[in-house]
Amino acid sequence: MAQSWQGSTRRERLPGNWSSLRRHVLERDQGICHVCGLPGSDEVDHIVAGDNHDESNLAAIHSVPCHRRKTVLEREAKRPKRRRPPEGHPGLL
Repeated sequence: MAQSWQGSTRRERLPGNWSSLRRHVLERDQGICHVCGLPGSDEVDHIVAGDNHDESNLAAIHSVPCHRRKTVLEREAKRPKRRRPPEGHPGLL
């Protein structure tokens, strides 16, 4: 099974102090997920997607389902919307 990070450069773009920054954010947020509001977060999320690793842009999140769902929605929002051209009225064909 392919890893979700496979082919990604995300890990290389994280700051050198990511481990301690991640630990600090989880402690600061007391493990409360910023998406669903429930305890038990096990990951840190970039609130606004991208490479802004400032603490104000980081928050605790559950890996599943919250982070997974947020990532899918962000990815879908980036995709160009493909629309079929409107079909003509059947009586006018």
